Amino acid sequence: MVNQKGGVGKTTTAINLGAYLAKFNQKVLIVDLDPQANATSCLGVDKHSVKHGTYEAMLEIAPASNSLLVNANMKLSLLPSSPALAGAEVELVDENERELYLKKALAPLLERFDYILIDCPPSLSLLTINGLVAAQDGVIIPVQCEYLALEGVGQLMQTLQRIRQSLYPALTVRGVVMTMFESRAHLSTDVVNEIRKHFPHQVFSAIVPRSIRLAEAPSYGLPISLYAPASTGAQAYSALAKELLTGDGVVLPE
Repeated sequence: MVNQKGGVGKTTTAINLGAYLAKFNQKVLIVDLDPQANATSCLGVDKHSVKHGTYEAMLEIAPASNSLLVNANMKLSLLPSSPALAGAEVELVDENERELYLKKALAPLLERFDYILIDCPPSLSLLTINGLVAAQDGVIIPVQCEYLALEGVGQLMQTLQRIRQSLYPALTVRGVVMTMFESRAHLSTDVVNEIRKHFPHQVFSAIVPRSIRLAEAPSYGLPISLYAPASTGAQAYSALAKELLTGDGVVLPE
């Protein structure tokens, strides 16, 4: 999940998409690559209590396989983050192949999971570049339905192109997710139409509405599938998960 703009729904999408993929019998790992550790907190984990997580895995202090937190109720695994991750950029800056540290850390886990969702920080930093290089099956771009969305996506696409040219030629955009849609606002509809013009084959049909329930769920440490499964936000992320699975040729349960 990547977008250099903050507050567009990256973490919300990572958690709730992951929860529904797990509900549809997929083995799912969420990797929190943000030093703010929002994905970690939103899943009910105190970021200050994390002893081993993404930072330790990237710096080869502890293998990622030893750092996973498993929530049996949600059927989700989490590689948590902590404030220590902020130091990774400084520590890696002079290292050879510094863009590959996350990819190497996750390599032993690839056979264990059907989906690994990486929640990138809201910046185009070395951490985000590590996330992009590790994204074997492409990036999902959450885009808020607001006026400045197109400008931000344009900048991001330029960055992705530079990474393709210099680091990872196979990097693709798996899809664009429109978030915080307000059905009563003409602007939201206009933004969706504009994004679809620019990315005619890459915008997911499922659109995530602006939702009080989605905003409340993290304070309870729960994804929307458990907090308010009948809400419009839950329906949207369920539809998004089904769309992703159908695109991957996965047969959905009846």
